[in-house]
Amino acid sequence: MATNMFSLEGKTALVTGGATGIGQALAAALAEAGANVAVTVHASPAEHTAALVAATGRKFHAVRCELADADPQAVLADVAGALGQVDILVNNAGIIRRDEAASYSDEDWQAVLDVNLNAVWRLSRAAGAQMLTRGGGKIINIASLLSFQGGIRVPAYTASKHAVVGLTKALANEWSARGVNVNCIAPGYIATANTAALRADETRNRQILERIPAGRWGEAADLAGAAVFLASPAAAYVHGHVLAVDGGWLAR
Repeated sequence: MATNMFSLEGKTALVTGGATGIGQALAAALAEAGANVAVTVHASPAEHTAALVAATGRKFHAVRCELADADPQAVLADVAGALGQVDILVNNAGIIRRDEAASYSDEDWQAVLDVNLNAVWRLSRAAGAQMLTRGGGKIINIASLLSFQGGIRVPAYTASKHAVVGLTKALANEWSARGVNVNCIAPGYIATANTAALRADETRNRQILERIPAGRWGEAADLAGAAVFLASPAAAYVHGHVLAVDGGWLAR
């Protein structure tokens, strides 16, 4: 019984930015739980993700697009043609641009908001409309510790991740009673390309590790269980929640 509660057998999941890092780990985890998996990719090839999904015996499909200006209906139609209608949407894709706030460019601000917020909104709206028609579905947005804090030299990223949490709650308020679960995962400091600059900075790396009760940087795989839970029947009554997976950072 407990095992069945976490089964994604027969479901189709779409993970944005699924070629590397967190997106790749989540795609593999959803496949291991039984879902067929599609990912959006931009510059990075998706062969490794494809191999991870194939190893589970599940089907895989890659949609090549630039999320900042992609037509969400076209993305969903692409996935539906290959795997079936999207039952689980994971809005994972994100970018970060670092600079002092006083000199932060409009171009960097807009680029970050276009991917981290506007694309999440458009794809959630399109997928959510389909899920509402069918009477069920799961949307999981990837937030951040900077959904709670201000950060340093990342004003656009912080603004976007605060907004993702607000959007998650707004959609949950409208869609929960109609069978669509909308929730967030807020990763802590995870060793990915987006955090390479922090890990390379000896001072910042030390400061970050001193704050994490678990005593280490997280790995992308550390987020797998949270994603499977929120995508599964086990989370049927979880709506508008932000699940921090942060090694205890927010507790300190």
